[in-house]
Amino acid sequence: MKHLMQLMIILATYFVGQLVQTLFNLPIPGTVIGLILLFLALQTGVIKVEMIEDVCEFLISNMSFLFIPAGVGLMTAFGILKGKWIVFMVILIISTIVFWLITAYTVKFLRRVNLHE
Repeated sequence: MKHLMQLMIILATYFVGQLVQTLFNLPIPGTVIGLILLFLALQTGVIKVEMIEDVCEFLISNMSFLFIPAGVGLMTAFGILKGKWIVFMVILIISTIVFWLITAYTVKFLRRVNLHE
């Protein structure tokens, strides 16, 4: 029952994010809004980490299985990507490098902030 309650907390934030996106016709996906709401609830203490910790650990440890639908979806789009592989690979490489750089500088900034506290 404990795990079901933890899952319901996470799904509730997802549902509220979808609801906000639909009601206000926002260009941001409801899943992203739900993640932002979950983050804010964790930061303000409305939701404690202990309230969702077990389910989050399970989801993170099984994350590779959650990417299977996306991989299958990409496989079905091979016809669309035909002749555009070079552009696709360039975008993939550039976005990966940008992501790495943003992550590295964010970690560097946060470490510097934590050291000065």
